[in-house]
Amino acid sequence: MPTAPIYNLQGERTGTLELAPEVFGVTPNPAVLHDVILAQAANARETIAHTKRRGEVRGGGKKPWAQKHTGRARHGSIRSPIWVGGGKVFGPHRDRNYQQKVNVKVRRQALRMALSDKVAHGALVVIDAPEFATAKTKSAKHLLDIILATVDTKKRAPSALVVLPAEERNARRSFANLPKITGIDAAHLNVADVLRNDVCVVTRAAVVRATAVFSPKKRRSA
Repeated sequence: MPTAPIYNLQGERTGTLELAPEVFGVTPNPAVLHDVILAQAANARETIAHTKRRGEVRGGGKKPWAQKHTGRARHGSIRSPIWVGGGKVFGPHRDRNYQQKVNVKVRRQALRMALSDKVAHGALVVIDAPEFATAKTKSAKHLLDIILATVDTKKRAPSALVVLPAEERNARRSFANLPKITGIDAAHLNVADVLRNDVCVVTRAAVVRATAVFSPKKRRSA
């Protein structure tokens, strides 16, 4: 049974929490993780590079000279690709689509693998505390400094992913302005954010929410 340490708002360790093995105890498959991260990066990619084709460059509406009897080569437009200032033939274009499809089951399986990897390396910590009464960055920083100091990441300033339920707005605002800290809703967890950060800090309510959302669906018996 996978477990994670529990801390209160004062940074005191109060025990351990047993986690659902079907979500936090899965054996990672590097090939699946690689495919999902690659697809997520491709889907977030913006098509910026763009060259104009001959129909997009300005000018060239008039035939530069007569077709015959000039002694010159035949040309129909000064915006032909062989002219200086003409359109480009094989340049990058904004209509290129980088999207890659990943099945929901595969994406969720990869997320379970990423979370399980954090648990296996002791890099997932649970905060067992009521909702923040007020949004206070100083209190959030003090709590994270204590928690991150207990996790052996071999980094002087490790990054952290703080997973919160959607309704905990004060907590979200408390962690928002801290450097190298990323806040995310438990229902919006993704592989890239989990693996990009060194430590996952999850509230107890977020653990319940993530377990309910990302547990593998059982088939109904006929």
